[in-house]
Amino acid sequence: MMAVADNAGMDGSVGLGLGAATGSSPQGGGPGGTTSSFGGMDSSPEQLYEVGQSQRSNGLLGEEDDENSGRSNASNDSMRELEDLLKKLNPLAKEFVPPSRGDPALSKELLSKQINHQQQQLQQQQPLQQQRKQNGYNTGKKRYNNRQSKAQREECIRRTVYVSDIDQQVTEEQLAALFINCGQVIDCRVCGDPNSVLRFAFVEFTDEEGARQALNLAGTMLGFYPVRVLPSKTAIVPVNPTFLPRSEDERQMCARTIYCTNIDKKVSQSDVKLFFESLCGEVSRLRLLGDYHHSTRIAFVEFALAESAMAALNCSGAILGSLPIRVSPSKTPVRPRSPRPSLR
Repeated sequence: MMAVADNAGMDGSVGLGLGAATGSSPQGGGPGGTTSSFGGMDSSPEQLYEVGQSQRSNGLLGEEDDENSGRSNASNDSMRELEDLLKKLNPLAKEFVPPSRGDPALSKELLSKQINHQQQQLQQQQPLQQQRKQNGYNTGKKRYNNRQSKAQREECIRRTVYVSDIDQQVTEEQLAALFINCGQVIDCRVCGDPNSVLRFAFVEFTDEEGARQALNLAGTMLGFYPVRVLPSKTAIVPVNPTFLPRSEDERQMCARTIYCTNIDKKVSQSDVKLFFESLCGEVSRLRLLGDYHHSTRIAFVEFALAESAMAALNCSGAILGSLPIRVSPSKTPVRPRSPRPSLR
């Protein structure tokens, strides 16, 4: 041990002078007669291990050697862990390839499935959106349109007057001529009163001033009765322009036609024709209309003579079936039905 201490350098490092010699000696401690030379002395591996342990206990091996030994052990542990992970991998596994770079047919199939999924989601959301609309959500545009139509309707009412006690012989043209000096008349609608032999009408002007001037004509004689003129509470329902007369012949047809409402659904077309022919005259054409949404039906009745149509206005309020009918002049002619194309 003194020989080792004498070999110590000034910087604290230790020169061990370890060497290996191989030879055959009858006194060799290891198999095959292998011995080690340490400080000029022959030693066996067991003796070298004891010397190393003694040097470590005496502080002859530095802390740097311990750190290197610890790092080497940690590196060995990491390599063993990585080796264990690689052993767990499947050697037959295939490399992942995105659908966009793989089989085109498979890509189309995946895209089709994605589109179908999105469509199903939209279909599921539509009932919810419809329910929100019914509950009042997202109805700003509808409310705006309702307000706009309400404002327009109120404006039409202010431009309209209600005329009552109109003689049965007075036509719409004669009534409109009565108010010609008040302003331009854009619509005149004469209706039958079911509770009176007289009739009433609505007259609409282009502006409110014309309606105010028309109020001054209350009490004017028209036919055999003085008319009453009041501000209207309702507007005139516009007529579909396609139904209006297109020629002089159709205007003459309108003079022979009446518009009948509040007809019992149990009444047939032949019953309506028999009713008016027995009281007014020959019926040349009749159109009975109705649907499942209304409890009553309507009819357009064209007579052979204009006098018969005037007489039919007196039937307003008469019972046909189980209901009182309402009769007024028609603004539209009863056109013959166009033949339907034959199915081949």
